[in-house]
Amino acid sequence: MLLKPLQRVPKPGQFTYSRSSGPGGQNVNKVNTKATLRCPIDAPWIPPWARDHIKKTPAYASSSQSILLTSTVFRSQAQNVQDCLTKLHALVVSAASSGLINEPSQEQKDRVRNLEKAEKARRRLEKDKRRDVKRGRSHKGEWD
Repeated sequence: MLLKPLQRVPKPGQFTYSRSSGPGGQNVNKVNTKATLRCPIDAPWIPPWARDHIKKTPAYASSSQSILLTSTVFRSQAQNVQDCLTKLHALVVSAASSGLINEPSQEQKDRVRNLEKAEKARRRLEKDKRRDVKRGRSHKGEWD
């Protein structure tokens, strides 16, 4: 049986840990649960087409030309690390989908226009009905 050499998984970046802020009592004061992920924008695993989009996001730190993500959501350091990696994945996926623009067809535009007209007509009917109900309650000019 031949064993394949282990594939080397690229590291996403460098993690640092610190104490979280806010309420939490002794756990906050003693345990370094806050996870901070910093990875350079020119890392080989970041697709070149995604870099321009990532540079426009709040996660990009222009001073160090890197992506900076933090997580203090969980009380566990491992869960905060996983949250940072999830945020990083979402950032790259959003960069991938940002360039996709589907222009609606003329048929779809007409359908939306017709739906808007129908909604306006329905709303107008409801308002007229309500107006008639209120008018029926008033006894202006009527003598008993």
